[in-house]
Amino acid sequence: MSHSTTLAGPAGAPDAVTPRAAGPDRAAVRARRRKSLGRIWPNALALVLAAFFVFPVYWMFSTSFKPATEVLTKTPTFVFTPTFEHYGTATDVELFWTFVRNSVTVTVGAVLLALVVALAASFAIVRMRFRGRKGLVLAVMMAQLAPWEVMVIVMYLIARDAQVLNNIGFLTLVYFVMVLPFTIWTLKGFIAAVPKELEEAAMIDGCSRTQAFVRVIFPLLAPGLMSTSLFGFITAWNEFAMVLVVNKDPEAYTLPLWLTQFQTAFGNDWGATMAASSLFAVPVLLLFLFLQRRAVGGLSAGAVKG
Repeated sequence: MSHSTTLAGPAGAPDAVTPRAAGPDRAAVRARRRKSLGRIWPNALALVLAAFFVFPVYWMFSTSFKPATEVLTKTPTFVFTPTFEHYGTATDVELFWTFVRNSVTVTVGAVLLALVVALAASFAIVRMRFRGRKGLVLAVMMAQLAPWEVMVIVMYLIARDAQVLNNIGFLTLVYFVMVLPFTIWTLKGFIAAVPKELEEAAMIDGCSRTQAFVRVIFPLLAPGLMSTSLFGFITAWNEFAMVLVVNKDPEAYTLPLWLTQFQTAFGNDWGATMAASSLFAVPVLLLFLFLQRRAVGGLSAGAVKG
């Protein structure tokens, strides 16, 4: 015999009570709202900072295209008819292409030399144990912290005594020494992040230490090589004080000295100065955009052994 139980409600109420459909969890909704609000202020702050840093660059480029009558005005002008007059003035300077060649030569030469030496030095620091290793690391750090402006007079005396004033090769070596400490310090961290087992496995398979470095470690160092190359390029490309003291001959000038040549008897030619500054900044911007897309390419290349 089966028994059924009926729950009787209050008088006038139906015998079966149907529970109300559960709505959205209010606590979860409030949590999502707080999370959304928490994202707003960092994004707003990032936009403000971006505008703060981008505006001077925008103003430099826009001023380079303004007519001469609108460069120096009490009321800033944002709408104008662009002109390339200032770029013509900037590039018509005598020995302009010589300045370009000198800058490219010393910058690329210094960066390549620094990468080659830093790869060997950082690999030795990370993978090998030798007497004076900690002292070498400390010396690299101290060289990175030392301001190079205090060495200008010393470099001038060395160049004068060695009779290499106005020499592009000597300036390349100076820039190489300037960017080398940071390059070593950065690549040291990237090499240390590569598992030593990958190198040992390659050596077990028959590779020498050099072959293991070239085939296994080197492809994984692409991000480090990209970042250090960019830093070295910017440092050597923008350097002003050293070349001002060491190279007095106009044929040995670099582009930073070219930026100082737009002065007339009536004051500075700000339109030409902004045009020259824009041209000077373009290679750095292009290099940054190029390296930004490829800096992650070597993170995992060569790490999987088939």
